[in-house]
Amino acid sequence: MNIRADTLRRFVSTVTPLSAGTRAEHRDLSFWMDQVLNELESVRSSASMDAVHDLRVAIRRCRAVAAAMEEIDPDPSWPEMRKAARKLFRALGALRDAQVMDEWVKKLGPETDSVRTHLQAAFEAKEPQLREEALRAVAKFDQRTWKHLGRTLRQRSRLVPDGSLAAECLALERFDCAKELHAKALRTEKVKPWHALRIGLKRFRYTVESLLPEQYAVWSENLKRVQDLLGEVHDLDVLLEVVKKSEFVETEDSLTVWAEIIGRERQECIRTYRQLTLGKTSLWNIWRAGLPANGRVEAAAEARLRATARAVDPHASRTSQVSRIAVALYEALKRADAGPAFREAPLRRILLAAARLHGAGAANAEKSAQKAARKFILGLPLPPGWSNEEWELLATVVRYHRGAEPSKKKGSFSKMSVEQQDRVRALSGVLRLALALRKCGVESGAGLRAEKSAETIVLRLRGLTDDVETAARLAAGKHLLEEYLGMPLILKPLVRRPGKVVALPTPPAPQFFMASD
Repeated sequence: MNIRADTLRRFVSTVTPLSAGTRAEHRDLSFWMDQVLNELESVRSSASMDAVHDLRVAIRRCRAVAAAMEEIDPDPSWPEMRKAARKLFRALGALRDAQVMDEWVKKLGPETDSVRTHLQAAFEAKEPQLREEALRAVAKFDQRTWKHLGRTLRQRSRLVPDGSLAAECLALERFDCAKELHAKALRTEKVKPWHALRIGLKRFRYTVESLLPEQYAVWSENLKRVQDLLGEVHDLDVLLEVVKKSEFVETEDSLTVWAEIIGRERQECIRTYRQLTLGKTSLWNIWRAGLPANGRVEAAAEARLRATARAVDPHASRTSQVSRIAVALYEALKRADAGPAFREAPLRRILLAAARLHGAGAANAEKSAQKAARKFILGLPLPPGWSNEEWELLATVVRYHRGAEPSKKKGSFSKMSVEQQDRVRALSGVLRLALALRKCGVESGAGLRAEKSAETIVLRLRGLTDDVETAARLAAGKHLLEEYLGMPLILKPLVRRPGKVVALPTPPAPQFFMASD
């Protein structure tokens, strides 16, 4: 279990980028879904320790990527894929545990040790039944459904291109989660926090492997090393529990000695993990340096939300048009100093997200689309850089972007502070007006101007027609925004001022000559 100092330095040294022209090997979701089918054949041929391990690893990688993609794409194929492999994964896990425990017992105790002999006999007695159950699960595995899911998810995976900002956002989320679990584990010797850290690191590793191939090519060795250490900690915890529950009664002292041996091995693994992950050369610092930071975090979160919008919105082109109009309205009102909400920098980001996600509930015809959209948004993980308060505001803005206006007497709106209610009115009002303008023929916010006086705010828009139907639609669309502004909002077509007319010089009169005789 000990590692030499030079080996340790190799793992904690600063990682250098790939050389120019080097292309990282990419093993994405499609690769691992195909690999599951290949490894199935290997297990059918021989349910050896390596074959079982390889099949479980392939399944785990698929399930980890599916869990990440579910946060962006609510398509039912993702949970269906995870469910399809669940029984097989568990059956293989029971067999794998028995095989691993047997290997550890051989490693930790001499052949003449009575406890080793007893434990080996127990593992070997269980293995035939566990092997049979695993092979039965392999035989029942629905390969046809798995192949169909593979084709479907290959298309859905394109929502998050490899190496994209959205991919970086998913990796960053898993990094933050794993780093938090890392901090919790270091504060205790208990089993559960270290097991949770092991799972969190696996999710981070497999997400990076599938979505960020360039980073994975650099980090793969370090990630595998740390994951193996945490895996050994977990194996030893399981083995200790087996020893404690052992029916071996020859002498209690022998079991105590084994518990001490297992404890020392576990401490050595944890000590090595600490050396790799603490201090200035911590691997966590190296991994974090390769993920979005500062302003790029906000851009990555925005990219993730755009991917979600593409996944759930059946009218993406229309939504994009509404988003442009809404942002143009917000910026024009900000320049005109129309109200406090237009001076708060975070609110522009919330408005843009609301404009992109306002169609999230359109596919649910049985319920209110606005309520369905709010529920969907609140069910999404909090993007990096967003607070719970901002996310709740976003969901509420989407809730009231159309339909009945918010009421002070009922619903979640009534429980908000006066400041939050004003923000909802302002942002939902802008989004309502943007929707109305698009229906009235306004194609973008280009050239939009706002002029504020003591009594009114005048908005001048290009492409706005002046007729009765448009006036009625805009009256309904601007009402909530007017309520927030506390003054009338007048919308007028943007008329281009005529340019100067330059008089052209009068051409000379044509001359006619008579032909001479």
